[in-house]
Amino acid sequence: MRRVKTISSWAVTLLVVLNMCFPALAFADDALGDANTPAVTSTSSSSEGSSAASDVTVSSENDAAIIDGVAFGLSAFSRAQKGSNRDIGEAYAGYSYYSANETGYLGLIATTDYVVVYVPPAVAQTAGFDVSSEKDKQSLRHLFIALDEATASGGALLSDDMTWYFTEDPIYKVGTVEFRFDQELKNGQYYASIIGEDGTDVTASTGSGLVSPTHADFAQLLPSDQVGIAQAPTGLEAFGQFLTTLDWSPLWITLKTTLTAIVFIFILGLAAAYFILHLPPRAQDIFDSIFTIPMVLPPTVCGFILLWLCGKNTPFGQFFIDIGFPLIFSWPATVIAAVIVAFPLMYRSARGAFENLEPNMLDAARTLGWSNARIFFKLMLPLSWSSIAAGTVLSFARALGEFGATLFLAGNYLGITRTIPIAIYFEWMNGNNEIAWFWTFIIIVFSFIVILFINLWSSHTTKYRRGSAE
Repeated sequence: MRRVKTISSWAVTLLVVLNMCFPALAFADDALGDANTPAVTSTSSSSEGSSAASDVTVSSENDAAIIDGVAFGLSAFSRAQKGSNRDIGEAYAGYSYYSANETGYLGLIATTDYVVVYVPPAVAQTAGFDVSSEKDKQSLRHLFIALDEATASGGALLSDDMTWYFTEDPIYKVGTVEFRFDQELKNGQYYASIIGEDGTDVTASTGSGLVSPTHADFAQLLPSDQVGIAQAPTGLEAFGQFLTTLDWSPLWITLKTTLTAIVFIFILGLAAAYFILHLPPRAQDIFDSIFTIPMVLPPTVCGFILLWLCGKNTPFGQFFIDIGFPLIFSWPATVIAAVIVAFPLMYRSARGAFENLEPNMLDAARTLGWSNARIFFKLMLPLSWSSIAAGTVLSFARALGEFGATLFLAGNYLGITRTIPIAIYFEWMNGNNEIAWFWTFIIIVFSFIVILFINLWSSHTTKYRRGSAE
């Protein structure tokens, strides 16, 4: 009866953890709705005050939208989070956003105070859009709001409460600021830009008539029957699509890094623990502090020190640069970071196990003519294996979750140095909460397995020792 209650308790606990850590595993009808654009965008205001008509239907790829009963829709939508304030070609063209390789795209530039929307006259006529119609402008505004919100990734959002300007002129002035659309600033490349009417930079930190652009949107205006809308999957289908479209490289990089690092950690930890036993007490204290300090230092401090040591500032780092094998911002850097931060756990476990061995037993082995190597492999390792195994597993878990030192030394390069902890941070920063939750769940599962292994191993070792004692 007690076993049944225990199993039920574990099951309930596991379900609670799954629902907290990865809501998509609940397999509700709206599973992963934030990762893949919801088919219908709600009118409820977000934290930024955005609102969109409840009858706006957005494609699963976040690139098209229509409204029931409206003659036009948007397709080929894209959002530019940042523009460029550098010269394009041979002259300063203002703060510019790249739009497309062809003319005829709708352009929207948003600032902190207002929004300017450019609708090419020929495109408006073909799609059935009337720039003088308040109803048409409201519908276009809601289409832009819905698509913009779906692709914002944590950026600034459009809102019905903002001031909206609609124009069919490619150059539109708000005060002393010119908004220029459909400008071919390079051969075959069209831009939208913000510039002062006198050709000055109006996004500078000082001056008059300044504006603060937040982002730009671009899309094609088409008749609604020509806008292709791919509906977002739901439930199990959505979860399956999530898994098939997910970039799995952080998992493979994390496993490759951790498995490689644990080999070095295991060998170096045992060697350091064995080495320190043969030192005088004062020297032991010094070396023990050196071996243990990565465990108490913040990971960012370890990462900064490693970055300095492995860079061109030192002969060590310069040597690897000269032979064409730079250590920093490369996959080996992830291994180095993991080894440094996880090594103390292995070292401390092994040293504690070696110090608890009976010295008289080791001396007796020496009187029988055993070499130090034979004593180490035949006596010390087998008798200390329980603690060494626990230290190995803990070191593996620490290397698996390393973030700060890895980010400092290896950076965040997709498919090269992006481990799961780094992926969680940057996916969350980019607004991809479902992916961040998924990787969080994976890390929790790995950690649970590690802790369970340690508990089972300790229980097995305790029973074995009790049996031997009896």
